[in-house]
Amino acid sequence: MQKINYGKMLDDKLEYLAKNGVKPSLMLHACCAPCSSHTLLYLYNHFDITVFFFNPNIAPESEYDFRKQELKRLITEMNLDVKMIDADYNPQPFYELARGLENLSERGLRCQRCIEYRLRRTAESARNAGSDYFTTTLTISPHKDCDFINKCGGRIAEETGVQYLFSDFKKHDGYKHSIELSRQYNLYRQNYCGCIYSKRVSENGQGS
Repeated sequence: MQKINYGKMLDDKLEYLAKNGVKPSLMLHACCAPCSSHTLLYLYNHFDITVFFFNPNIAPESEYDFRKQELKRLITEMNLDVKMIDADYNPQPFYELARGLENLSERGLRCQRCIEYRLRRTAESARNAGSDYFTTTLTISPHKDCDFINKCGGRIAEETGVQYLFSDFKKHDGYKHSIELSRQYNLYRQNYCGCIYSKRVSENGQGS
């Protein structure tokens, strides 16, 4: 089966919007400031962006709060005219969906359920706000399954009636650019994805 080039799909969409002078609204799920840095700059001129910080997987709560504040600081210091929705922190649904999957590695079923949960809430928030599109910054991470994320987003789009913006933000050296921007803005770069299970892996020296 031919691999889908999600980066080209995004570029084609941005070219279409620019050519037609259209600037739709976008609900952008953001997991942290470093992943959001390149993504926001890449999309900023093409969409009216609302950042949706919904990450009930992040633990402990102090880590969640710090990542949220770093994202707010980044938006301010980049002088971007974007709104931000801070969803309430309630990790219990994440622990319920992760039950029995605690020892799986990243990219496994636990990770997939977590991503689907966050994407679905993003799509619902987009629908409630009347946004034209929704997407996530998660495809910039080399640790995440880009194909799964996009297929999941496409399926949720069909179910909710909100268009999904297919992406691979790693393209055009996006991940490298996010590291450069993190240095420029002195951003906190976490050493684990967010949940206590990925934190254990990181602490054991296996990476996240």
